Amino acid sequence: MFIRKIGIDLGTANTLVFVPKRGVVINEPSVVAVSRDENTVLAVGNEAREMIGRTPETIVAYRPLKDGVIADYRVTEAMLRYFINKAGGKFRLFRPEVMVSVPAGVTSTERRAVIEATVQAGAKAAYVVKEPVLAAIGAGIPINEPSGHMVVDIGGGTTDVAVISLGGIVASTSVKVAGNKLDQAISDYIKKNYNLAIGDRTAEDIKIKIGSAVPVDDEKLKMEIKGRDLMSGLPKTVEINSPEVTDAIADELDEIVRAIKSVLHDTPPELAADIMDKGIVMTGGGSLLRNIDELVFQETGVPAHIAENSLLCVAKGTGIALEHLDVYKRSIMSKR
Repeated sequence: MFIRKIGIDLGTANTLVFVPKRGVVINEPSVVAVSRDENTVLAVGNEAREMIGRTPETIVAYRPLKDGVIADYRVTEAMLRYFINKAGGKFRLFRPEVMVSVPAGVTSTERRAVIEATVQAGAKAAYVVKEPVLAAIGAGIPINEPSGHMVVDIGGGTTDVAVISLGGIVASTSVKVAGNKLDQAISDYIKKNYNLAIGDRTAEDIKIKIGSAVPVDDEKLKMEIKGRDLMSGLPKTVEINSPEVTDAIADELDEIVRAIKSVLHDTPPELAADIMDKGIVMTGGGSLLRNIDELVFQETGVPAHIAENSLLCVAKGTGIALEHLDVYKRSIMSKR
């Protein structure tokens, strides 16, 4: 297999790797397990995620990306190397060209860090493109046309909101409130109301199974959760229902809605009219939260719809942009 091009959706929660003509070949958590004694990387991705919260003192399992940007350069480079090698196979004749997604609010220093880490990890050339642009390409939006399209990409660490026209971003914002903050809010709510400590994975489970952006009156949306009682220190089980989860994440969702409103406020009138006609396209894992499109419509008056395969939009966008570099050259921020 001569893989010459690889697209990477480098997310706070998950990293997806896209190879043209083969689709998404890797979808693993952005987690690395490091041995403190030898200062070496022990595991990456799924293997490392299994270790979170279960490691002895000598091993730390953590996410090297915080809010969509590199928090630990060396570990991110090791993670990128692992994903590039896994996608390209052991016997690579060529160093591939790699395109990596970055949040809309990325600074030039953070952007340079991503490019350098990618080149160090084995890329021949590295391109970086802002996530909302890639999400729009992956969702099948014709971004090079002179008409306005609004994309809301809710990931693990950041929510990117952007209005795109003629291949570029006209108005955008990036807020550090997304999937992880929603999980945190659920876990804080349960701690406060039930005196129960739960792990990140349990909080995420609750969000996926019974979470909703607007209150739903459904008797079936209940869940039993297990955790540690903060008073006695012993394991305990409690039952929680969907309206409680809606209540727990209301403030965070409010912040996401405020970000959407602020971008709409900065959008030129001609493009705002286009967005009213076409609606808001929502992508990313966070857009899979029950009724989030309904909440956006209630708060902004603009119809919203979830893109098909919304989890994979950014990764698909990297693949499409790599295959048609000349078409999307206006959207690529920098290369090396």
